[in-house]
Amino acid sequence: MRIQPLLSILAASCLLGAAPAYARGIIDKVVIQGLDKDADAEIIENIEASLSLYTNQDKPQDEARLEYLLLQAESQAREALEPFGFYSPTITLDTPRSDDDHITVTVHVDKGEPVRVRESHVALTGPAKYDRYMTGDLEHFEPGSGEVFNHATYESSKNAISRRLGERGYFDADFTSREVRVTRADHAADIDLVWDSGARYNMGPLTFNQDYFRPKLLDPLVDWEQGSYFHQGKLDRLRESLIKLDYFSVIDIQTRPDDAVGYEVPIDANLTLARRSIYTAGLSYGSESGTGVRLGLERRYVNARGHKLNTELDYAQNRKSLTTQYRIPAFRWLDGWYGFALSAYDEQTDYIDLRNIRFVASRSGEVNHHLTAIASLNVLRERWSYDMDANTDKRIYEYATLIYPELSATYTDVDDRMFPRRGFSANAFVRIGTHSDSAFAQAWMRLRWFQGLGESSRLILRGEGGATWTEELVGMPPSVRFFAGGDQSVRGYAFREVGPRTPPPDNYALGAKHVITASAEFEHYFNNGPWGAAAFVDAGDAFDNMPDFRFGVGIGVRWRSPIGPVRIDIAHGLDHPDSQFQIYLNIGTNL
Repeated sequence: MRIQPLLSILAASCLLGAAPAYARGIIDKVVIQGLDKDADAEIIENIEASLSLYTNQDKPQDEARLEYLLLQAESQAREALEPFGFYSPTITLDTPRSDDDHITVTVHVDKGEPVRVRESHVALTGPAKYDRYMTGDLEHFEPGSGEVFNHATYESSKNAISRRLGERGYFDADFTSREVRVTRADHAADIDLVWDSGARYNMGPLTFNQDYFRPKLLDPLVDWEQGSYFHQGKLDRLRESLIKLDYFSVIDIQTRPDDAVGYEVPIDANLTLARRSIYTAGLSYGSESGTGVRLGLERRYVNARGHKLNTELDYAQNRKSLTTQYRIPAFRWLDGWYGFALSAYDEQTDYIDLRNIRFVASRSGEVNHHLTAIASLNVLRERWSYDMDANTDKRIYEYATLIYPELSATYTDVDDRMFPRRGFSANAFVRIGTHSDSAFAQAWMRLRWFQGLGESSRLILRGEGGATWTEELVGMPPSVRFFAGGDQSVRGYAFREVGPRTPPPDNYALGAKHVITASAEFEHYFNNGPWGAAAFVDAGDAFDNMPDFRFGVGIGVRWRSPIGPVRIDIAHGLDHPDSQFQIYLNIGTNL
């Protein structure tokens, strides 16, 4: 006769306090008590997922089924606590019953003393034993001696080391010991975990599987030598470079350790060509430019040499521009290009009549993961007019031709490019050239610094500075002068409103030799969700000799949308109390 099941049922009945038998009943509510809702949130969630009582709420139960569910609740709750290191909890149930056969089950949980790691033997044998990166990972294995034996933490650490072995080329790595012994009486866990790494493999021959581009076009993107140590990071950098090219819709890089020869792993880069042409169209509106339309054509690849062509037309009531750029791969630096661009610009507003043509020849290159630099030669021909001839009622035009080399750079080191909470970014350029019979030089830089404050807020500081050295500013065309005011400058003022101006009554912005602006902005997101609010103060000036700083303050609405941050600001300039409020709308990251 088998008596063990009978004894188990009797024991469970005792733990339940001899739960009364019901002819029928409905489990109306299940309540868990004895745990902290914040500190023990994961434990509570796991208990709720484990209890059969939850899945049977609000359903009529017959006597046998109801008794079974109550008997199972204690063991299910106990098992739900074990992954968190609690192997000796005290579980009791209260089951008061209402007059209409509705039952509220209260599960009282006393976690008891947790099981802690008593001995931890986590080791590597084979060549990885001498790999300092692998030994560093072993030293940080969790849980360590004296810590609560949390199953999730243990599995995460174990999987991290196994994954790390694969990333560093130990493809034959396997466990020689994998055991955890839990002694409930001592509240202790002993870990015995050992890997045999096997040999470390090397980078083998790489094959680009694509049937359009010239065979050697992509080879310069490979930044390792065949026969060097295998490392997954090398493949990740290659994948990132291929993505930036925008030639391919699918990039699948596979290693084939089973086909290794002499411990050199063959690598296949399977590439699927993307659609050649991208057409874009949209409407635009600006308070000064007026209503307009934007059209674009991008040829991701023009030919088998990987050349690119991009054309954009922005046709608005008061401002019009057409830009065509042709790029040729120059992969000595990752993501490097030779570029040739031709643009035409026409602006007809109340305060200026301006037209120019610009030609730019450039060489860009990604110096490292954070820094991108562009060296260019620029030729600019510009015509502009602020005034009308009083006698002939015709425009008085000025002309300028500028030839200048320029070195520009962008540096970005942030934790999240879409929504930075730590780090900074910088943009800068230096120009030296001639205009008319005079030389000139310019330097400009903008910095942004991001700092998270708690989980739901962040502080954004911005600074800008620019200077021009020339003896004839009046001969410098407006497109290369400095202006202040408007979004990304001094909010609370209109675009180009801050700085030298023509005499009244026209009072038009002229641009200046120098510019200095600064901004401090605080953002807070409600309940750490997508919606937030901002408050900011801006200051700055565009000036020829000494600055006369203008200040603006404002508030804004923030939305972290699926397509990027959306910012709506309303600001007021403090130097003109009767001036109108300015409203700004921006979509996209503000690096």
